[in-house]
Amino acid sequence: MAASSSAEQTQLHDMEEEEEGMEEREMESDEENRMRGENSDEEEDDSSDDEKENEAEIQRLEEQLSINAFDYNCHVDLIKLLKQEGELLRLRKARQKMSELFPLTEEIWLEWLKDEIRLTEEEPNREKVYELFEKAVTDYICPDIWLEFAQYSIGGMGLPGGMEKVRSIFERAVMAVGLHMTKGQAVWEAYREFENVILSTVQPPPGRVPSCEEQGCLNVQLERIHTLFRRQLAVPLMDMEATFAEYEEWSEQEVAETVMIQYRKALQQLAKCKPLEEALILAEPPKMAEYQAFIDFELKEGDPARIQIIYERGLAENCLVPDMWTKYTTYLDRQLKFKDLVLSSHERAVRNCPWTMGLWKSYLLALERYDADHATVSDVFEKALIAGFIQATDYVEIWQAFLDYLRRRVDFSKESSKELEELRGSFARSLEYMKQDVEERFGESGDASCIIMQIWARIEALHCKNIQKARELWDSILTKGNAKYANMWLEYYNLERSYGDNAHCRKALHRAVQCTSDYPEHVCEVLLTFERVEGSLEDWDVAVLKTETRLNRVNEQRAKAAVKEANHARQEEDRGDQRQKNKADKKGQKKGQKGPGAVLKRKATQDDHHNDWNNDSAPKRRRGTRDGATEENMETEAGRNPPPGYKPGNKRAQQGSAAQSQNDEKPELRNDDCSVFISNLAYTLEEPEAKLRAQFESCGPVAQVRPVFATKGTFKGYGYVQFESTVSVAEALKLDRREVEGRPMFVSPCVDKKENPDFKIFKYNTTMERQKLFISGLPFSCTKEQLEEICKSHGTVKDLRLVTYRSGKPKGLAYVEFADVTQASQAVLKMDGMDIGENKICVAISNPPRRNMMDKPGFDRTDLMPRQVFGGRGRGRTQLSLIPRSLHRQSEPVSKVKNGTVDAAGDSSAAGETKPLSNSDFARMLLSK
Repeated sequence: MAASSSAEQTQLHDMEEEEEGMEEREMESDEENRMRGENSDEEEDDSSDDEKENEAEIQRLEEQLSINAFDYNCHVDLIKLLKQEGELLRLRKARQKMSELFPLTEEIWLEWLKDEIRLTEEEPNREKVYELFEKAVTDYICPDIWLEFAQYSIGGMGLPGGMEKVRSIFERAVMAVGLHMTKGQAVWEAYREFENVILSTVQPPPGRVPSCEEQGCLNVQLERIHTLFRRQLAVPLMDMEATFAEYEEWSEQEVAETVMIQYRKALQQLAKCKPLEEALILAEPPKMAEYQAFIDFELKEGDPARIQIIYERGLAENCLVPDMWTKYTTYLDRQLKFKDLVLSSHERAVRNCPWTMGLWKSYLLALERYDADHATVSDVFEKALIAGFIQATDYVEIWQAFLDYLRRRVDFSKESSKELEELRGSFARSLEYMKQDVEERFGESGDASCIIMQIWARIEALHCKNIQKARELWDSILTKGNAKYANMWLEYYNLERSYGDNAHCRKALHRAVQCTSDYPEHVCEVLLTFERVEGSLEDWDVAVLKTETRLNRVNEQRAKAAVKEANHARQEEDRGDQRQKNKADKKGQKKGQKGPGAVLKRKATQDDHHNDWNNDSAPKRRRGTRDGATEENMETEAGRNPPPGYKPGNKRAQQGSAAQSQNDEKPELRNDDCSVFISNLAYTLEEPEAKLRAQFESCGPVAQVRPVFATKGTFKGYGYVQFESTVSVAEALKLDRREVEGRPMFVSPCVDKKENPDFKIFKYNTTMERQKLFISGLPFSCTKEQLEEICKSHGTVKDLRLVTYRSGKPKGLAYVEFADVTQASQAVLKMDGMDIGENKICVAISNPPRRNMMDKPGFDRTDLMPRQVFGGRGRGRTQLSLIPRSLHRQSEPVSKVKNGTVDAAGDSSAAGETKPLSNSDFARMLLSK
């Protein structure tokens, strides 16, 4: 009984412990569930907040696209957010809207296609996916999209016509991307794998003899696979050796000799292309240089299919580069000339880069070239107008292209036609468009010279015989601020000369003489020439009087402008002098604050070095630079003794020491009359003495070459060359501007600064030269020979100079001198505004701005004009001069009063000493008046 009771107690105890454990576990479970609920509530709150933020961002992006539908990045961001939110219907609409405006990238297409394939698992909807694939493969040539297309089509192989559809898609795929060296092999292998699967279905079971029909099907299928192998082995693809080994194993017979020949040719082609392909693989995006090198190589090889595939590969990675699209479409226009390929490429180009006017212009020309209907051309033009060009002149050019197209449609043999009315209406619409839309956006019409109106006037005069309309148009042109330009008047005069009468020609030239401000001499010359040929004596007299009056007035205006410019130059010079003076005063004050000890110590050191220089070397020299400034030898010359404690640290320093020792032995060898100053050389020039000697040996015997080095032994970029005879100096000066290691070398006379403080050199004229033209806006790649060839067609070129920086790099400027003024004037009218490359040049008569008057030797401020001296606050209204009038004038025009002294003898050539004026001298001067 005791045992049983103890067992019961033990059992009860165990049951109580178990119940307590269950209660604890239930409490823990409840607590865990409560915490999970709280966490889930927090997660739901966070997710709801994220959803609200995403929805707000989606609405913002949709509003932004409603304002500007061509915002590419906004489309991409909207698609990402919609995909993240799982808004499939809105996502589909967003993708459709973007695809209507832009070609989609390979990544966007693949995501879209995979989403649509998951949504349309049922067979009746397969056609919609096929349509989407067809649209995808037209944007870019992408192997992955073609491979996805072919594999998706295999899923419908069991449908009626499914087998033929799969083969058709595979054939299109290998035609489109089978030449892709790195990704084309995957398409070929997928095609062969598909045919191998078909082969396994037509093969009879082992041990059964096939029937005649089965054997025929088997042979056809085997031949298909043989053909695919042969076609692939004829194409240079990466790892094609493995394909050849697979073919040998599969065929179970010797490979045909014709296949081997094609295979070897493909291997040779692969060896040529492999370095270019490897460069593409290793390069970082955008790989423009690598693609361009590959394109150039294929253009030399001349295979159109391979040229097309490399262009397409480059465009797939650089779809927003207008230059590559331009080169590709130009190649298609000029070489392949397949209508469907050309027009589709132009369409893709403007969809990728809609802001590029040149692509739209080429598209319009291509449509006209391939006889597209008028509605299509007009529709493309209207799309171009809303594409958002980046400058006003782009709209002028696209309108010109469209108006040219409309003009070519008109049959002018008919007095009136629908096409002619459309042409006139389009001209009027273009002018209104420029005035409203373009000016509102850019602040200018983009057609300052009224080119569109000029073309319209010439069409009216030439084709429509409506000279009155042409005159009305020209009146409008000349009232738009163009009346001051000679070339505009001469263009109108030529129109009247060709299609008008003498009365209107004379009237136009008379108005031109009165209004022209840029080249009045040329307009006057044209008027006089016209009267010589067509006019009476009375007409001649009127023309002479009018031209003389006009030219006199022009000369007066130019003289006033010159005086005004001189005043301005003098004021600028005075300001500069004042700034220099203020700077010197501040510097003197700072020196005074440092204490006399430091100043005396530094001055003593400078004097020691100065004495060392004067004892054994020639005086400091300077030369005039091309800008009228001077360069002084502020560093040690090769012949100067180094300062105490100086240790040469490199080879150049040792060269400087060697040259110094030689010059110290013969200091009398220095002769400025036989020397030239060399500057603007590169600091990195190795062995400057030897190279300068080699440059000038052709001018005559060289006595010595003295390059200038810094204290550390580095070359300073200038030096001296001394000849044995003064005759060699003239020959050496002819080497000025010769290029030495990429920089123009400046050569000028060697002049002592102390003996000739006012010596300056500027070898070019600083006044107006009517036979010389100044050209700006040249491409930096334009050479002297190219520019001379352009100028030769307008007259005899005597001299041509391209302006460069001191480093030798071009500034895009040039001076061209013609044989006479007439040729120069004609060249200005014909060359101004000409396009050279992608640049529009500006051409004008050479008239440099006035140089600093102080740079001229013997310049005296009083020689320019009298100068009034006012008080510190300027001249007031009541300020009077208290100096006698007699002292305002010079008593003797020849003698000069200077610093309160006069020439004692009264003669500027006398050698006598001068004495100061006394009070009695001033009294006698006043009484004598």
